[in-house]
Amino acid sequence: MDKKPTREEAWQILTAHVKSENLLRHALAVEGVMRHMARKRGADEEEWGVIGLVHDVDYEEHPEEHLQHAPAILRAHGWPEPYIRAVLAHGWGLCTDVEPVTDLEKTLYAVDELTGLVAAAALVRPSRSVMDLPVKSVRKKWKDKAFAAGVDRSVIQRGGEMLGVDLAELIADTIEGMRSVADRIGLGG
Repeated sequence: MDKKPTREEAWQILTAHVKSENLLRHALAVEGVMRHMARKRGADEEEWGVIGLVHDVDYEEHPEEHLQHAPAILRAHGWPEPYIRAVLAHGWGLCTDVEPVTDLEKTLYAVDELTGLVAAAALVRPSRSVMDLPVKSVRKKWKDKAFAAGVDRSVIQRGGEMLGVDLAELIADTIEGMRSVADRIGLGG
């Protein structure tokens, strides 16, 4: 593929491999946050968005071998190697040894887990929405290790440190990015 993959192409690949509504909503949440972060940094929003969208392309079919099949799936569609590397880097220290080095890779690494915590924090609010979710509510839930116990807070912390961003700013940006897709991810209230 000489050209960059489009969002439509990314969506077609994702939905060919992911059927779970929750995983699709997660992919859309990560895409929304990645697009927000790209705009904030003056980066390529389309590139950041499509990578965020497909980052878990092999998770549903191969949960025990996550990211071992994603490169082949994406290469079969002619995806550029830097895009594939970014997808692999979000699993650094968990299921790959590909360390995040670019801002895009570091951002995906940091916000992947954080979208789960933000979504969980939104769902326990009366509104069940990210639209009125304050950063302080997520910070409070962050401290409660039993809340959204599957969210690896050390990954989020490390990602924020790699980006040189404090936790409050990272949470605020994640909430903002998720607000842009709130209705599509079931958190519009």
